[in-house]
Amino acid sequence: MLQILIKGGWLMIPLGICSILAVAIIIEKLITFKLMEKHTEKFKKRALKILESGNNDRKIDKIIALCEMTPSSLSRILEAGIRRLGEEKGEIKEAIEDAGSLEVPYIERHLRILGTIVTVSPLLGLLGTIMGMIKAFNVISIQGVGDPGALAGGISEALITTAVGLSIAIPSLVFYNYFAYRAERLVRTLERSSSDFLELLVKGEENAISSTKISHQSQS
Repeated sequence: MLQILIKGGWLMIPLGICSILAVAIIIEKLITFKLMEKHTEKFKKRALKILESGNNDRKIDKIIALCEMTPSSLSRILEAGIRRLGEEKGEIKEAIEDAGSLEVPYIERHLRILGTIVTVSPLLGLLGTIMGMIKAFNVISIQGVGDPGALAGGISEALITTAVGLSIAIPSLVFYNYFAYRAERLVRTLERSSSDFLELLVKGEENAISSTKISHQSQS
């Protein structure tokens, strides 16, 4: 196998670099998405615990403190919405969406590199094909077609680089589309979770105010 790759010529070096980068990015994104989902669920449980607590006076302060102590996308999006509480719903929603858009570069980190690999790898393979065919035609122009062995080097180089380039690009494209879909879904989930938390928080505050008014009226 190694000898076959060596026959591919010097273009196997950039193709090898592309393959290493692609594998590293794929592994990194799989781990990152798994950790982000795990941390998001953990943060949601802690925030819900605060919302379900009996003390209504300092729920907002506690959740803001939790957001500041938790370095996650959901905490930053939720904090952006909480900071706009008391304003119109449209403005709160806009703040959440703006915060979500700011998280997109972090969530999609390294995807542009993977997308570049998807584009460059088959082009490198095509370049190897062209260079291999040029070598083969040079041999034909010098020695004619009487010696098939003399043509083997150029033709094998052309076929090997093409095969390797496509072998890198095809799985990279599959994972790129998968990660792009997963990133978009994660951002939407974070924004929706933040909106749900804010609604629960506002309802809790309104219920607390109503209970206070009722108690004052009964005492009077």
